[in-house]
Amino acid sequence: MALADRYAPPYPVAMNGFSSKWIAVLAGAGSAALLAAALGFQSLGYAPCELCILQRWPHLAAALIGASIWAFGWKRWLAALGLLAALCATGFAIYHAGVELKLWAGPQHCSGGVSGLAGMSTQDLLTALEAAPVVRCDQIAWSLFGISMAGWNAVGSAALSGLWLASVRGRKRAGAAA
Repeated sequence: MALADRYAPPYPVAMNGFSSKWIAVLAGAGSAALLAAALGFQSLGYAPCELCILQRWPHLAAALIGASIWAFGWKRWLAALGLLAALCATGFAIYHAGVELKLWAGPQHCSGGVSGLAGMSTQDLLTALEAAPVVRCDQIAWSLFGISMAGWNAVGSAALSGLWLASVRGRKRAGAAA
């Protein structure tokens, strides 16, 4: 038995010797960091819109999956769930960035839609305005180098999807146990 086989980790190895477990943990930590950044912006007064909040749920799931892998060990199905969560976060972020850039319409209740006004009474209109969310999904509240927070979330989420994919596709070393 070769020395490398004798001391091979008991879990698949993905890229450049990093184990699939630690790649998944890194991806989960990346989602936790994106959540922390979103909460940081919120604490600075950048209130989230409905689509911003929607983007947080997959990151929360991915962070919890990464923590589970760290605590209980790597399982391919868990890493696959992490990949699915990261892909959902990427999709939601791309959708939100497209709404901000007016590439497609967003939800009417957070994008300033005005359909249905003709059938409303004045009282119904006032009630709807009072209940309407303050933050619009189709307006960019903050950007860096011309890219909005949703755009940066799409970039980060896509990178994390790549890490989750590397973890899922991890290869076993010869002689390593599952």
